Amino acid sequence: MTTPTPTTQPPEASISARHAPRIQAAVETAQVIKIQRTIKFESDRVRGFGRDVMSVPGCEQLESCIQCGTCSGVCPLSIYMDYTPRQVMALTRSDFKNEVLRSHTIWLCASCYACTVECPKQIRVTDIMYELKQRAIAEGIYPKRFPIPVLAREFTEMVMKHGRITEMLLVMRLFLKTSWLAAFGNWRMGIDLLKTGRLSLVTERIRQKGEISRMMDAVDRRKGS
Repeated sequence: MTTPTPTTQPPEASISARHAPRIQAAVETAQVIKIQRTIKFESDRVRGFGRDVMSVPGCEQLESCIQCGTCSGVCPLSIYMDYTPRQVMALTRSDFKNEVLRSHTIWLCASCYACTVECPKQIRVTDIMYELKQRAIAEGIYPKRFPIPVLAREFTEMVMKHGRITEMLLVMRLFLKTSWLAAFGNWRMGIDLLKTGRLSLVTERIRQKGEISRMMDAVDRRKGS
């Protein structure tokens, strides 16, 4: 009588079977939290974006960035940013347009100019941040109902139309387009500002408002926009 030889599974098969529950759990977790890849590929680049930014007056020195990280070290808000200022400079120069314009970093910049003052290569980092903000606004890819880009757009439109801003009207537009409920939390301060004459209910204008439009158009032509 012959004894049947036991069938043995290859080692990798037994390992897969043993870890199957963990693998399945990892797949389900990934589906729930929507893991995003952080590696950047050549196909993610928008060719010419970096050169386009560097062609703007004030942004030319970006090419000489040595990635020392001084800008990130002196930035008081870098701990809250998704990309540090150093990373934004590198991504911009390397043509990663979508990553830069969709980041929150450019909107968190407080324009304190610490990065510009301390940069050993005299790169005007703050001016580059402003240029990136303007491009994000122009392409409409900033976070919706995010106060900073909404304020920038409303401010610009009011200046172009009247030559100056009316703070009361600007604040009302900001609240209506971002979070109108927040206005109720500031009503007392608003009344105090009205009483002291700091806010006006009358739309403020300048006489020769066309001069403002001509200046802005000249700047846009110089930038090639």
